[in-house]
Amino acid sequence: MAIDASKPQSPGWWLARLGYAILNERADEVRTDWRGHPEVVPGLDRLKAYAEGRAPLPQVPGVDPSEAMDWMNDARTNWCSLVIDSPVERLGVDGFRFGETSDADDEANRIWQENGMDAESEIVHYGALSQRRHFVLVEKDTSGRPRILQKSTRQVAVARDPHDHRKLAAGLYIFVDEWTGESRAKLWTPGEVHEFVSPVSELAFPLRAARLDSWDLWTLPSGRAIDSKNELGAVPLIPFVNRRNRRAGGFAEHEDSLSIQNRINSGLIQLMAAGRYGAFRQRFAAGLEVDEDPVTGERIAPFKLDIKTLWTTDNPEVNFGEFAATDLRPYVAAIGSAVQDLAAISKTPPHYLLGQVVNVSGDALKAAETGLASKVKSKKREFGESWEQVMRLAFQVLNDPRADVVNAETIWADSESRTVSELADAAVKKKAAGVPWRQRMEDMGYTPTQIDRMEVDRAQDSMMESPDPTQPPAALQPPPDPRAVIGRADVTQAA
Repeated sequence: MAIDASKPQSPGWWLARLGYAILNERADEVRTDWRGHPEVVPGLDRLKAYAEGRAPLPQVPGVDPSEAMDWMNDARTNWCSLVIDSPVERLGVDGFRFGETSDADDEANRIWQENGMDAESEIVHYGALSQRRHFVLVEKDTSGRPRILQKSTRQVAVARDPHDHRKLAAGLYIFVDEWTGESRAKLWTPGEVHEFVSPVSELAFPLRAARLDSWDLWTLPSGRAIDSKNELGAVPLIPFVNRRNRRAGGFAEHEDSLSIQNRINSGLIQLMAAGRYGAFRQRFAAGLEVDEDPVTGERIAPFKLDIKTLWTTDNPEVNFGEFAATDLRPYVAAIGSAVQDLAAISKTPPHYLLGQVVNVSGDALKAAETGLASKVKSKKREFGESWEQVMRLAFQVLNDPRADVVNAETIWADSESRTVSELADAAVKKKAAGVPWRQRMEDMGYTPTQIDRMEVDRAQDSMMESPDPTQPPAALQPPPDPRAVIGRADVTQAA
């Protein structure tokens, strides 16, 4: 039976609207800029291709791509991946704090670990940076514990409350069941949960369709539809939006570097073409008689063009010469200029892109990474709020009062490059300033689990170093005799 999509905010209406949003963003979109000129907004498919190093090959004048495809593919260098990976590598979650306590929350750490989020969180961050946004789904598993799953923006779409963008009015998750080949969809609203099924895997969602013929409610074997109450009272999909200040729906980390990537690829292909066809000195012979093939009538090349072959002739009237080789330095300079533009726009440290670190001081390296460090701090603030919402929903699954704690905090790993001596020196100075021991250990880069273990070890070491209880305290021991004692060695020496 077809799904009715005509009534606004009905399950079918949300299915059509959010399903259209999922599929529509995959392809490029042509928009009109402020001058009335058309411009192309890259879709998720294009962003994914550039992130994976599959940028389109530019055309080289005079070179047939079908004849040079083998070496033209080698001319593509994946700089966009480096732009994405550089901040992702510095986004590491160490734990969470809830309430006024300064210690990391043990139950939050347990939820984090049992869901394998040390590895999954990196996928979330990479997905947000490479595809504009990523999602985390929080639900209850069969044992009643929170289950946290990461979902791609190619499968998920959400609708925000028009009066409060922080609240979600609905969320849709679509996937293909590989066992049956059917398409499945799950829709959440703050009050209800609906599931749908379609027998086809190639989906289409007409935006203004009155009904969806290819979709039906997902039912149990008894024929009852699987519609249930949303026990969490909120859409359990938490969006992680990258660079929301550039675009409300997110802006990919490499989205404004695509044109520079094309320039670099074009320069590399031209460099390889010049090196392949023009770097070798072309020779010529003037006044040489050339024989013809008696069968075909075509001229027979008298010499083989080879770097190790010497051309000679008995005719003294023949003149030999050569053309100058193509200078490759302008091509290299153009590529280097484009790489510098990439470093400036993406705030990627130049030594990450160029790989040249020779006689550079630590202060110079830190200054070169200032832009990247500030960019990562901005992402920590944005993503930290999303992770805190994830943990609040997880506590809500457990009916834990920490679900209502507003002063939660995400504990991030240090994103700046520091030496061990710098961290240790800073810890000593912080101790003199009165900073507590646990905070000093956190600033040194230890995780909450390591700090807990070290705290136990400190207590054991303190017990091992305590004085012998059978000996009287130092204050009760008799003072030492100030008189000199002459030993046997002293007597012998005196004699």
